[in-house]
Amino acid sequence: MSNLKNDLLLRALRGEAVERPPVWMMRQAGRYLPDYIKLRNQYDFFTRVQTPELASAITLQPVDQVGVDAAIIFSDILVIPQAMGMTVLMEEGKGPLLPDVIKTKADIDNLVTDGVEHTLKYVMDALSLTKQELNGRVPLIGFAGAPWTLLCYMVEGKGSKSFDKAKQFCFTQPELAHSLLQKITDMTITYLKAQIKAGADTVQVFDSWSGMLSPADFNNFARPYLIQIADAVSEDAPVILFPKGSWYALEGLSNSSAAGLGIDWTVTPQLARKLTGGNITLQGNFDPSRLLAPISEIKKSVKEMIDGFGTQRYIANLGHGILPNVPVDHARAFVDAVKEYSMTTAQQIA
Repeated sequence: MSNLKNDLLLRALRGEAVERPPVWMMRQAGRYLPDYIKLRNQYDFFTRVQTPELASAITLQPVDQVGVDAAIIFSDILVIPQAMGMTVLMEEGKGPLLPDVIKTKADIDNLVTDGVEHTLKYVMDALSLTKQELNGRVPLIGFAGAPWTLLCYMVEGKGSKSFDKAKQFCFTQPELAHSLLQKITDMTITYLKAQIKAGADTVQVFDSWSGMLSPADFNNFARPYLIQIADAVSEDAPVILFPKGSWYALEGLSNSSAAGLGIDWTVTPQLARKLTGGNITLQGNFDPSRLLAPISEIKKSVKEMIDGFGTQRYIANLGHGILPNVPVDHARAFVDAVKEYSMTTAQQIA
């Protein structure tokens, strides 16, 4: 840990004092960067993900060009369904397609549940290579999709506004749903531990579709598996959980072994702090669309956001992934605004 020149992110996750909040952006390695678009025009999506040299080069772009305080490995949450033997197609601009969805017990029984370190070795290789290239400049973040979110894709077959097929599967065949969720969980734990061994300093679990669930259904189909992952993986490195849209889950998750909780823009910093009782580092929650506002507005809004959260136990980030049409200088303005933030006397007194 000590060989990092900039360890703000890890210090914030450990609850140690920091001179300013660390800042990075979800999906920072990718679609808004002209250099990424050049590679996208040359190589298809899974070639970019599965070629360690390409994945590493893409991971480093925002560190070099935007000045973020952490790198996050360029990959995809759907590599786990792939490693479990499912076909995942990715069409540019259309999102993922899983042609053979999970419907029956037999489908679940047929899933491959071991050898993820070997099947997804390209991710570990990309992490090791990136770690070397970073040379201690900033920490490296690994990640995986949460079991509930992966179930959504594996049962629905594609993105959806409501994921009603996935929900129907859970509500009509809960035993099957839980057996699938447990298989994904076990595989994800092994996968994240392998990422940490390969060089990830911390890992994030993206529950992108958890906001589709009522609080009771979240507690049934999402929370237990997030907790299992946090408990198992936090022995090796800090874990950040990001249950997007599930502000009601903050209180319950703040007493878990996770080091950080990501939040989206639908909850105020004040409410998030109140619900979590100051027990955990919070990450977020700038609306990515606000990066399309004039730079002066971005800087003003960032200052207001940090005023709301305070500078300690806080990681400045977006409330979801950066949009493809955000100008690079707007992304840089977001990062710079966090770096330029200094506490006013009033805040210090408060």
